[in-house]
Amino acid sequence: MENPDQIKIREEIGRKIKQIRTAKELTQSELATLAGVSENYFAMIERGEVNFTFDKLFKIIKALKVKSSQILPF
Repeated sequence: MENPDQIKIREEIGRKIKQIRTAKELTQSELATLAGVSENYFAMIERGEVNFTFDKLFKIIKALKVKSSQILPF
């Protein structure tokens, strides 16, 4: 059983990624390609549905060209 706090953090990270992605006028497909992850997996990250690794998150942060503090809620 997952910790509710972890789920909330994962969902918040997904919301922030989506917010930044849309502000930069990137599609999910474009950002997934830039980050080197599948489009389906990327969509699950944005919806907060999957436990992702720090490596995957770091690739997304680099692809968005933002600081990690803009994504991480802590």
